[in-house]
Amino acid sequence: MSAVKPIREIRINPTLPSESVLVATERGLRPRKEEERVPRDAREHVEDCPFCRGNEERTPPTILALPNERDWQVRIVHNLYPVLGTDNRQPDYSFGLQQALEGYGHHEVIIDHGRHGIGIHEMSESHLTLVLQTYQQRMDTLYAADERISYVLVFKNFGRAAGASIGHTHSQLIALPVIPENVYNEVAHSRDYYDEHRQCIFCSLIDEALTFEGTIYNPESGELRRRIDIGQYVVERGERFIAIKPFASRYEWEVHILPLVHQSDYLQASAEDLADLARVLGRTMARLDKVLGGAQYNYYFHTAPRCEMFADCDPSYHWHLEICPRTSIPSGFELGSGLFVTTISPEDAAARLREAL
Repeated sequence: MSAVKPIREIRINPTLPSESVLVATERGLRPRKEEERVPRDAREHVEDCPFCRGNEERTPPTILALPNERDWQVRIVHNLYPVLGTDNRQPDYSFGLQQALEGYGHHEVIIDHGRHGIGIHEMSESHLTLVLQTYQQRMDTLYAADERISYVLVFKNFGRAAGASIGHTHSQLIALPVIPENVYNEVAHSRDYYDEHRQCIFCSLIDEALTFEGTIYNPESGELRRRIDIGQYVVERGERFIAIKPFASRYEWEVHILPLVHQSDYLQASAEDLADLARVLGRTMARLDKVLGGAQYNYYFHTAPRCEMFADCDPSYHWHLEICPRTSIPSGFELGSGLFVTTISPEDAAARLREAL
């Protein structure tokens, strides 16, 4: 059997063309000290953890507790150290080229389980469905209550490498008066693609992942260069959702989960949708955990903004969940160039994830 040829190519993200990824598999062979794995804190209860059940007085007052405040499974509180807030209002100002906007918004913590160190892949599907419903409920409430909010970002940091400051499993929600740049660019490009092709670009990517196959030859020698197989990038599939390894993955084990049927807004997802999403998310996280031996990760939802500028994006945009495991630290090249470098090909990573369960 011939050795697999190394890949060295720059890949363009089809949903955000300004974002590129350098796949350089030979870089994975360079000598380097193996990073020490930080064991996950899997304890059920930690006496001095403010998020553990029984320590409710150590956090700001409860915003919402489900199913109730006494026997809560999911609990929401204001972030004690918010990045945005509704107090201490300051006027916008500008001088010369310098501009500043008031840091207005909402920052909430979603304590997504009573067990301190439980992983997403260890939660029951019913509990994970409750977590996803809670995200949706809080987003809807904040949009309805505050007309200044243009975008609500829901995200989760798990593990020190992902920026989690507290070991207890939790997610966060930040409601902003502006649209984050990466979301803005993604929605704008999706609309441009739709205007030209009359098709949602994310729907096209799903169709390709499920149906596309092809063989690429060297035009001069006729030598086989690449064979692309059906399902090569599919990691997990449910009845309503699909988990895909992006062709231009910024992170070596990055996976995106999308609804199979077009939806622009996470708030459009039904109870049945969220139940299937819980299953696909749980199995995807189990695959990542098995391959990586304890994944530290960020995940976040990208969904349609609430503003007049993108009021027409329903047919062109497709909400999704991006999971970004943290297995390396960006280098000077990545920070200086804005070009992500991955040493594992997305094709190989997807294959290993599929084989994990």
